[in-house]
Amino acid sequence: KQLKSPLREEVMPKNILMIGPTGVGKTEIARRLAALASAPFLKVEATRFTEVGYVGRDVEQIIRDLMEAGIALTREIRRKEVREQAHANAEQRVLTALVGENASAATRESFLKKLRAGELDDKMIDIEVADTSPSMPAMDIPGMPGGGGMSMINITDLLGKAFAPRMKRRQMKVRDSYDMLIAEESDKLLDEDKIVSEARSVVENSGIVFLDEIDKICARAERSGGDVSREVAPLRTLFVKHNGLNKKAFVSYVLSPRT
Repeated sequence: KQLKSPLREEVMPKNILMIGPTGVGKTEIARRLAALASAPFLKVEATRFTEVGYVGRDVEQIIRDLMEAGIALTREIRRKEVREQAHANAEQRVLTALVGENASAATRESFLKKLRAGELDDKMIDIEVADTSPSMPAMDIPGMPGGGGMSMINITDLLGKAFAPRMKRRQMKVRDSYDMLIAEESDKLLDEDKIVSEARSVVENSGIVFLDEIDKICARAERSGGDVSREVAPLRTLFVKHNGLNKKAFVSYVLSPRT
């Protein structure tokens, strides 16, 4: 990261080989390293991508999953930045659920004091929240990388923001509604395109993939080499559905053979 471009692009990151028996904490060390670096982290079983009968067939899915982890991490960071405003907006939604939209200012102020004092925490309210369940199944699009030449794309992703989000009514206690409402209000304050762009940069420069049981796909000493590089080679090229990313990326790999 300290090198200037284009020299930085010529230097590949140093990967890590961790050797030890099951249960000594290899995964936890890698996970904590990612937490310290605020880096997207993904653990996968290396054998999962070699049992399908075609070398490297689904290996690109690792990077797509890492990108999803990067988006979730970036969104959580940005949510913290707008949490104060999101909490205020969520509080107003709870207040409206308690007293109705046509309540007077004096009534709202009175209930707001009780709400902030915790006197209404156990009261049941009906609130409308976004329905996040998929309304349409994912489809295979021919000619796209991943999944044996097919890429899973959800119809709702293609439609984007063309339609208003579906809402559903839920009944819950006041204290239980805050986390859901704050998350929803936070997302309203965030720019999704900016989050994806930031996540892409984080994944490219700081992403960490933990490949467990890597020894099971390694060629033995009496065999000629090359199999491993052929298996793992697709990992070096990043292709994800977000913004059509297709480039070499500086993703670090932690390899964990079993002894």
